[in-house]
Amino acid sequence: MLIVETIAKIRRLYFVEKVKIKAINRRLNLSRNTIRKVIHSGATEHRYEREHQPLPQLGEYVKRLDELLEEDWQRPKKRRFTAKRLLEVLTSEGYSGCHF
Repeated sequence: MLIVETIAKIRRLYFVEKVKIKAINRRLNLSRNTIRKVIHSGATEHRYEREHQPLPQLGEYVKRLDELLEEDWQRPKKRRFTAKRLLEVLTSEGYSGCHF
């Protein structure tokens, strides 16, 4: 996601300082396609959010993971699960994926 300052830099470099797209690409380390999108659109903010996040392996275990995290939240800070321990619990219940 581009932040407003980066968009402002791109627009300033291109429109005010007359810097070429390739030079902006090298200077800001952004793709030329992204720079073109910013230049050709009048937007001052760039956002992209998925409507639905696919979870192919974790899919059926999301509910259980939410339950574990909710229980874990009630515990004292020093006794909470680590990510490694959560993986061990899910693996013992049949989860075949790797770390998340």
